[in-house]
Amino acid sequence: MKKYLAEMVGTMVLVLMGCGVAVSLQCGTDTASVVGTAMAFGLAVVAMAYTIGGISGCHINPAITLGCFLSKRISAKDCGMYMLFQVIGAFIGSAILFLLVGNVEGMEGTGANNLQDGVNTWGGLLAEIFFTCVFVLVVLGATAKTNGATNNFAGLAIGLSLVLVHLVCIRYTGTSVNPARSIAPAVFEGGDALLNLWIFIVGPFVGAILAAVIWKVIEPKEA
Repeated sequence: MKKYLAEMVGTMVLVLMGCGVAVSLQCGTDTASVVGTAMAFGLAVVAMAYTIGGISGCHINPAITLGCFLSKRISAKDCGMYMLFQVIGAFIGSAILFLLVGNVEGMEGTGANNLQDGVNTWGGLLAEIFFTCVFVLVVLGATAKTNGATNNFAGLAIGLSLVLVHLVCIRYTGTSVNPARSIAPAVFEGGDALLNLWIFIVGPFVGAILAAVIWKVIEPKEA
């Protein structure tokens, strides 16, 4: 149960800090807000990786959990329970943010993902698939026991890759690559965010499957 609770806490922190910065900076297309939001999500992952990584592996993302399951690193039971507690943690983080924003004049929203101006459904879906694939592939490679000493710096590599993914993908979807991170804020915001939520569930899961397949092909053999 401790590893499930760790996933809940980690996802709560990720959503609260990442989405919280996005709301505070009113993240749009201006450079400052995009960079600030990207850094917030990446730093949250780095912080949690070195906080709960030794307890649960610090997935804090159902797409990562799916990738690990398909790579035979966790059991089906842990896969389901991780995802459940990640979503619970995301709702806790979103609830805290919703409470804070509701008491500050001029601030609104909980950082829900949505299609950005000029981006159609297919464009958004493809962005989530491709960038989740890249992100989960980094996670699988950086944490692999067959990949030399890279796992000593996994937390840093994963956090920096999430910064990179956000810098590219915010213009398309606001960047999800994490179903839990998208589900909770969308429920609190409703409207188009809830209507388009399927994109931020299907896209990341498909991306995670692709990443697991790619890693299976290129994974080095154990010495």
